[in-house]
Amino acid sequence: MSNIPIIAGTRIGHVHLKVADLDRALGFYCGVLGFEVMQRHGDQAAFISAGGYHHHIGLNTWESKGGHPPAPGTTGLFHTAILYPSRIALADALHRVLQAGIQLDGASDHGVSEALYLRDPDQNGVELYRDRPQQEWPCKPDGSLAMFTRKLDLDDLMREPKA
Repeated sequence: MSNIPIIAGTRIGHVHLKVADLDRALGFYCGVLGFEVMQRHGDQAAFISAGGYHHHIGLNTWESKGGHPPAPGTTGLFHTAILYPSRIALADALHRVLQAGIQLDGASDHGVSEALYLRDPDQNGVELYRDRPQQEWPCKPDGSLAMFTRKLDLDDLMREPKA
């Protein structure tokens, strides 16, 4: 096993999710969250994006059409985290989710970020979050991160101006 760190700038490029119903999934990711369809393959797959990238999220029914979410106690994806560029953009996402009648599973301030937690129609976990500027991240006296989990003030987030 190598102790050499991965090259800086490496990042997760996209996530690809198995869904039971492609139109239902697109209703959530595009209709509620506002992603755009970049390419669609009938009722089998779609590739969606924020801002014209080839795709941030792939959705497919290849192995899951009409399927059910994994049972509790099984392994798999905990959540997909969607990073918003600003607090105003995160507030816009919160408005969209609430207007669609989608219930939040939670909302947390982690010191380094502010996050909303919910589920898509296939019960996949979804985190909508924004990072604070790195100079605002909480640190221990030795300089290491001191992340925490506190309740996020949703009323304060809702007061952000419209995007």
